[in-house]
Amino acid sequence: MAITHLILLLSVLTSLGFSAQQHADVSIVNGTVVQIESRPYMVSLQHNRKHRCGGFVVSEDFVMTAAHCLKWGQSLEVLVGASDLSKHKTGKFVTVNVYHIYPGYKKTLENDIALLQVTNTQANYITYIIKKEDIKAKSVCMVAGWGAKKTNGPVSDLLHQAEVTIVKRDQCNKAWKDITPDMLCTAGGAGFCQGDSGGPLVCKGKAAGVVSFNERNNCHKPNLPNVYTKISAYLKWINIIMTSVKQ
Repeated sequence: MAITHLILLLSVLTSLGFSAQQHADVSIVNGTVVQIESRPYMVSLQHNRKHRCGGFVVSEDFVMTAAHCLKWGQSLEVLVGASDLSKHKTGKFVTVNVYHIYPGYKKTLENDIALLQVTNTQANYITYIIKKEDIKAKSVCMVAGWGAKKTNGPVSDLLHQAEVTIVKRDQCNKAWKDITPDMLCTAGGAGFCQGDSGGPLVCKGKAAGVVSFNERNNCHKPNLPNVYTKISAYLKWINIIMTSVKQ
């Protein structure tokens, strides 16, 4: 299975590209510092001990993140249990054993979701929404990460979180033109930025989305909604991958 997924990862990532309006690998703007104890499922995905993306623990053996966070030929480690990335001793590094990228992932950031198979994180995990209907517009949700706090700023050592509001699907469609039913959108006075990709959109205590993309070079006052991969659209694939490990 590992070889199959690595071949798939190569074929997808070699064609990776983004539109002029999108910006991937996006910290939390206008958020507040939060301790890992209140968000124990949050993890930092790192390459050469440097933060690249966020992610979140969904079982003892799996971390969920965005597919665009994975780059061919670059192995990742998962830092678990750390609020402050400058203090690695407060957390634990876990090796990624297998990279499972959704087969339908596209360079336009459609199907931007991946599962990282790890060896027991020993971290509390977050459950994800299993109802396929949309989260109601105007619902207040939470996004968290270690990304930049302003456009083109450095990633943050400290974990931040912020409240965001779900946007109506037709409103998001008008703004982006190419939003699919498998995406969710949020707006408001806060949002995500570079380094937050792969983190969870949490609604009523459950993961509803994966941070995917936002307006390029405009984290502060974006004219376009922030966009997330809708987790419930991928339940069949998620169950197949996660169940295969237990067999």
